[in-house]
Amino acid sequence: MKKEVPVEDLQFGVFIAELDRPWTEVPFMFQGFELKEEKQLEVLKQYCKKVFIDSEKGLDLPDRKLQTAAGGKPQSVLASITNKTRYEEKVSVDVELPRARAAHGKAEIVLKDMLDSVRAGKAIDAPRVREAVTSMTDSVVRNPDAMLLLSKMKEKGTLTLDRAVGVSIYMITFGRFLQLPREQLDLLGMLGLLQDVGKMRVPSDLLDKADKLSEAELNTCRSHVSHSVDILKGTPGIPPELPGLAALHHERYDGSGYPKRLKGPDIGLFGTIAGLVDCFDALTHPRPYGEALAPSNALSMLYNWRDTRFDGPLVEQFIQCIGIFPVGAIIELNSGEMGIVIAQNLARRLQPRVMVVLDAQGNKKKPQLILDLARDPKMNADTPYRIKRTLEKGSVNIDPAEYFL
Repeated sequence: MKKEVPVEDLQFGVFIAELDRPWTEVPFMFQGFELKEEKQLEVLKQYCKKVFIDSEKGLDLPDRKLQTAAGGKPQSVLASITNKTRYEEKVSVDVELPRARAAHGKAEIVLKDMLDSVRAGKAIDAPRVREAVTSMTDSVVRNPDAMLLLSKMKEKGTLTLDRAVGVSIYMITFGRFLQLPREQLDLLGMLGLLQDVGKMRVPSDLLDKADKLSEAELNTCRSHVSHSVDILKGTPGIPPELPGLAALHHERYDGSGYPKRLKGPDIGLFGTIAGLVDCFDALTHPRPYGEALAPSNALSMLYNWRDTRFDGPLVEQFIQCIGIFPVGAIIELNSGEMGIVIAQNLARRLQPRVMVVLDAQGNKKKPQLILDLARDPKMNADTPYRIKRTLEKGSVNIDPAEYFL
């Protein structure tokens, strides 16, 4: 996406796509280049007052209009949180897992029926959706790790189905982490489940297309937002604010999103949460146009997008919530063994609880080994177990569903 930027605001790493004068009037060899050297910047300052950068080819920059008169940043959406509720883990992940499994299964059934109804032009059964979300929220309130673990299991349905349930769980979990009141957790859960329902009115061959979309095709795909709003407006029994909130998850902090190109705090807390979570979940899911990223890589991308695509303080809170090694992530230990993160350690985020399922040679371990890394278990007399890295989904022969579904 192209954005007008004053020359004095440029940073190395941006891609200069256009100038405020013809290219023939400046001594550059190429029409379009990445800004890498001080000499390039000096020439731009000499000949131009403003340029257009392409954020798809290089670094993005915050919109100057988002800066306050004092030269600082606009207030974070976190400032809108005035009433907080303290949540405590009431049960262990092992105890919660059966109830979480039941709630997760109910949500998948309800969502499948709901999508079938939308395809057939029928109304959404709002009470059933509310009930399914309430069950998931109940589980997340007791212990979020169990539901997060199930959300990262092997996909068995359609991409839309899997992503909707996963986004809903992440949004509830993040709301819990931010200490939002219980009724707001339910609202976040419904938003996550329903905000992409309009995709049922977009041709599936476009949604699944691996090649680059034409401008017309891209606009058709983006129309799912307005379709979602229309569907939810016609659904009796849902929270009245839900259709408006469903219009926000593709807006971006710097105004580069759609459909209204809203900026900063204008997107609001729930809209910003929805966009952030939707983006993270998309990055960590297999996509028609690319492989799924390891959670740590996806979080690094979100971190780099602070104060450009997303509200910076909210991004930092999300990373704290998910953890560098998220629940459900497949990891490699310093021993060469492979495992699955099954629970977070709130005090020591780099040392979660792990189920080791493959030995260093790639053979299945029977029985599996449970390690609480916060307790410093040893791989030998002198060396404690530590996580070496997270792995992209499908890069190793580990199916978490084999152990948890």
